[in-house]
Amino acid sequence: MIKVRVETIDSNETEEIVIKCHEINAEVLEIMKKLQVNDSRPTSLVGTKDEQIYTIKLKDILYIEATENKTFIYCANDFFESKLKLYEIEELLRGTPFFRCSKSMILHASKINYVSPAFNGRFEARMINDERIIISRQYVPELKKILGI
Repeated sequence: MIKVRVETIDSNETEEIVIKCHEINAEVLEIMKKLQVNDSRPTSLVGTKDEQIYTIKLKDILYIEATENKTFIYCANDFFESKLKLYEIEELLRGTPFFRCSKSMILHASKINYVSPAFNGRFEARMINDERIIISRQYVPELKKILGI
């Protein structure tokens, strides 16, 4: 059941829309998309592979990883290199279903099949392509918040 509540505010207060949900799924993303008429967040990232430049839709990205001073964008069946640093991508993706899951990785929350507790307070996320990703314990609270746990 969906409950809708509207509150009026003083003219000097900032308007905001809050969506409370158990999970960020396709329906919630569609509602967010309809509400974000003037949203400046990207819908895609640019990546390179074999000296070709690609536009990668956010919905196709599983995770983004920084390793050996390079940043890679991973999709279900392919990967690309980004010229951006991980912290720059994290800033671009603020307010989307992406979250920092470790010092070197940003994960797309809606591409997680399930999560399970792992050793030392960490969690393991099983992605839609059966890949296993470790969520560092300092980022577990953010994961729980996103998943509504």
